[in-house]
Amino acid sequence: MIKTVLVANRGEIACRVFRTCRDLGISTVAVYSDADAGALHVREADAAVRLPGAAPSETYLRGDLVVAAALAAGADAVHPGYGFLSENAGFARAVTAAGLLWIGPPPEAIEAMASKTRAKELLGIEPLREVKEADLPVLVKAAAGGGGRGMRIVRELSSLEGELRAASAEAASAFGDGEVFVEPYVENGRHVEVQLLCDTHGTVWALGTRDCSLQRRHQKVIEEAPAPGLPAALLDELYEQSTAAAKAVGYVGAGTVEFLVADGRAHFLEMNTRLQVEHPVTEEVCGVDLVALQLAVAEGHALPPEPPAPRGHAVEARLYAEDPARGWAPQTGVLHRFEVPGGVRVDTGYASGDTIGVHYDPMLAKVIVHAETREAALRKLAHALERAVVHGPVTNRNLLVASLGHPDYSSGEALDTGFYDRNLPELTTPAQGEEYAAVAAAIARAAAGTGRFGGGWRNLRSQDETRTYGDHEIRYRPTRGGGYEVTSPEGVRVVAARPDSVSLEVAGVVRHFEIATYDGTVHAGVHRLAVRPRFTDPREQSAPGSLLAPMPGTVVRVADGLAVGDRVTAGQPLLWLEAMKMEHRVIAPASGTLTALHAAPGRQVEVGALLAVVRTEAQEEVPA
Repeated sequence: MIKTVLVANRGEIACRVFRTCRDLGISTVAVYSDADAGALHVREADAAVRLPGAAPSETYLRGDLVVAAALAAGADAVHPGYGFLSENAGFARAVTAAGLLWIGPPPEAIEAMASKTRAKELLGIEPLREVKEADLPVLVKAAAGGGGRGMRIVRELSSLEGELRAASAEAASAFGDGEVFVEPYVENGRHVEVQLLCDTHGTVWALGTRDCSLQRRHQKVIEEAPAPGLPAALLDELYEQSTAAAKAVGYVGAGTVEFLVADGRAHFLEMNTRLQVEHPVTEEVCGVDLVALQLAVAEGHALPPEPPAPRGHAVEARLYAEDPARGWAPQTGVLHRFEVPGGVRVDTGYASGDTIGVHYDPMLAKVIVHAETREAALRKLAHALERAVVHGPVTNRNLLVASLGHPDYSSGEALDTGFYDRNLPELTTPAQGEEYAAVAAAIARAAAGTGRFGGGWRNLRSQDETRTYGDHEIRYRPTRGGGYEVTSPEGVRVVAARPDSVSLEVAGVVRHFEIATYDGTVHAGVHRLAVRPRFTDPREQSAPGSLLAPMPGTVVRVADGLAVGDRVTAGQPLLWLEAMKMEHRVIAPASGTLTALHAAPGRQVEVGALLAVVRTEAQEEVPA
């Protein structure tokens, strides 16, 4: 019987496993890097062991340190979570060799299926050995791991070699395994997967389907169960292929078989030999706790002959600290306040006051709902997200709400992995009412600065006050009655004003805004607005051609042989930044000469740091 579980992971999944362990009366042990010393998963565990360092390669990918931590803390079992070492057969063997119980599939099954190349070979699917022009587009893919790491779409043969190198480097950094392979890329298919659970007595459960088609950078954003609109014959095929794959390798535990569905056909992608990030939607529909079942299977208990019947529909949205309008750039900083309305499930590794750092995935939380119908579930999830309080860095919250209400998604008629490629500009337009949120921010600041919210009178200025929030310039003036008159935009009446709340009437409708200000940003309801200074600081101006870091992170690569004085062409990749599980290419904005290079592999940079300067051809033509 399991008494103490160490979770070889961090963040949301560690907290998720701890929750079930507490319910079952099992003690918990966390491991943590130096960057995670104050993290929620450390605070929630009964005991915690430090892994010295910050980078994953120094900490969460060091199986020897994790096993030593388990032994030191007196754990008798190890749960790998997902990512990191969860699909590493060597780690699974090290756990069992140390006399600990491994809560996962046998190492042999991991070896057969966790490597996508070997899994395809087992199922008789050959990867592309030699890529020709006629094979394009193709997908470069990491053989190990998941989460979109080590994946590249290649549409031009000339870029294949470079993308293979980049994907391999990214995969090695994320999973400790740089093996990559190439397969045909199916445009705009549906990402559909089957949840499996297998015991040591030969029972294999297929716990329904999930649709995970809404993705960015090959990482899932919104998932749901069951996958809507699949014909019965296709469902039978998905279940048959999935259970056959599990039986072929003697699979035990929780696993997921992923497919790309296009033109009525299912194309096998991979089998993930671990719990998936999106497992909660299956739990909600089937009424099970997959972590509890993982623990029971590891203890040798038998599953019932048949899985529970699914009921209703569940949808999950991943709340990321990222800016979808700026290439999904990850964001860092303090999460000042984080609250989600009751009645929905929230799986998270953060709480109010926590800091979002640069070392790990930018996912703040998963928000999950269950309802009797898909329509009701989408409405319930959008409502919860709209009313969530998320004060801190930029997030994808408004994108999630817009996605759930977009007709292509809500109708279920245009579900495919190209959803964001087609619709991103529309989905990232400012949320409705942003201008009025800026008005509320300006009036709240005025109320805080003058004390006028409590009544009183002072000499009135003859000129309007001007404040700028985001792209909105607001003009207002105080009135003798103790209130405020908004002169721009027109048609806005201030009903009530306090430093932390403002009520405005627009076209006969009164709307209320809760106001909070932190370090140059204002949160007014669902709107996050940057406070713009009245005058630009000359020190903040950059020279023409300056390439600034779009996000905080680490320089992982500089283009081969790149040096000051080199001629560069527009769009040429110059260097690569990595932060929070994302790699970002910094390219030459125009053709010209590289006049400065301040980046070197391994260098940590903050957002806005000067990386390089390109003197453009147009500048070179201007006489000195």
